[in-house]
Amino acid sequence: MSFADLGLSDELLSAVIASGYTEPTPIQAAAIPPVLMMRDIIGIAQTGTGKTASFVLPMIDILAQGRSRARMPRSLILEPTRELAAQVAENFEKYGVNHKLSMALLIGGVSMGDQLAALEKGVDVLIATPGRLMDLFGRGKILLTGCSMLVIDEADRMLDMGFIPDIEEICTKLPKQRQTLLFSATMPPPIKKLADKFLDNPKQIEVSRPASTNLNITQYLVPVASQSAKRERLRQLLDQAEVTNAIIFCNRKTTVRDLNKVLRQAGMKSGEIHGDMEQPQRLAELELFKTGAVNVLVASDVAARGLDIKGVSTVINYDAPWHPDDYVHRIGRTGRAGATGTAYTFVTPDDAENIQNIEKLTGQTIERLGAAPAATASVAAEQAPSERAPRARRGRGGSDRPPVASAEPASPAKRAPRQDPTPAPPKPAAAPRSERPDPTPPRERGRGYRDRDDTLGGRQPSSDDGPDDGWNGPVPSFLSARIGE
Repeated sequence: MSFADLGLSDELLSAVIASGYTEPTPIQAAAIPPVLMMRDIIGIAQTGTGKTASFVLPMIDILAQGRSRARMPRSLILEPTRELAAQVAENFEKYGVNHKLSMALLIGGVSMGDQLAALEKGVDVLIATPGRLMDLFGRGKILLTGCSMLVIDEADRMLDMGFIPDIEEICTKLPKQRQTLLFSATMPPPIKKLADKFLDNPKQIEVSRPASTNLNITQYLVPVASQSAKRERLRQLLDQAEVTNAIIFCNRKTTVRDLNKVLRQAGMKSGEIHGDMEQPQRLAELELFKTGAVNVLVASDVAARGLDIKGVSTVINYDAPWHPDDYVHRIGRTGRAGATGTAYTFVTPDDAENIQNIEKLTGQTIERLGAAPAATASVAAEQAPSERAPRARRGRGGSDRPPVASAEPASPAKRAPRQDPTPAPPKPAAAPRSERPDPTPPRERGRGYRDRDDTLGGRQPSSDDGPDDGWNGPVPSFLSARIGE
């Protein structure tokens, strides 16, 4: 099947082909025709399946007819985070190049004056986060009575962030006669209740089992004896030839900042993104990563969901996620749009319960890697920082050092086997609680624990425009030195 078979206009097809796409993904093939027929839709699809285009493309053709009026957007797209809203705006600009549709982005962290000016002129498409939209609506700066099309994207993420009451309030301000499209990776009871209340005889489309992981992603668990052991293991992974770029996820903002500092001191081209950064800073860091100026991005869960960055070869969970659904969305940053990718998750003895929950949710057992070859570790410890840059940065050729792991099957002609035949040294005895870098027992880091990166990754009701009051405790000792020292 091609895009031409879906009923899209010639102008839109031209823009799609110019963007380099020829065949629709399963969610696009299933959703676009009924959307063009003005049906309400419930789309259940895992991250990386192309669901954004499944509503952006038909919306452009539907809105091609008609005229916008001041402060009365013709359509509304709700996104849980600023980054996702900006990404959808990029899609409209790319695919709507042959149409004369106006668009406004209504998000926190940027100038409200420019957003109000755009609304005063009238917009065909309003892309907004619930917090900023409710703010402007309460000030009487926007009217929703002319909105004939509503998209609720990442509905399960909206639920996690406490936005469902806001969404219900927004829906009551819209005309009853409208088209509503709801997309979610999962369908928990509150989301189903929302759909039953505000969607009219929706067509349900499901292209993958809820909470499943992308089959194009090769997943590994990387056992580490302690938090401090992560540094050297991370350097080994980044030094593999197949790691052209990588996103490294941490559970805390302080870990993100300090790990990025350590990587830069080691000579790597790294950047960071977390909840303490202003929106322009976040977008600037993402742009550097997209263009290749930075090829290692250290991130908190603020970047885990929905960001569509092409060509990410590797995801590394420096900290095992505390909530299993965060694992699915983190590793979904690689293996997108049919490409393959690799995901590594560092596992300390304290992470056993978290890993069990992840494997239970995804319905699969993740392969455990053996200990790193002893020769590799000893050689790496003697190298200077300038000699230890990842292959993605230095672009060097082959090496007589076997890689730690690969997304491809092992071959005797190419590399040494993953499992080192030399028995691993005995695991050191666990240090007393008081001597461990993280003083908080893992059982206390459950739902609602405010030690998370920010409310974007937690379960506390919040507004995405509100303060970011995450953990800011003492810097763990293992981050005070360079990698390999």
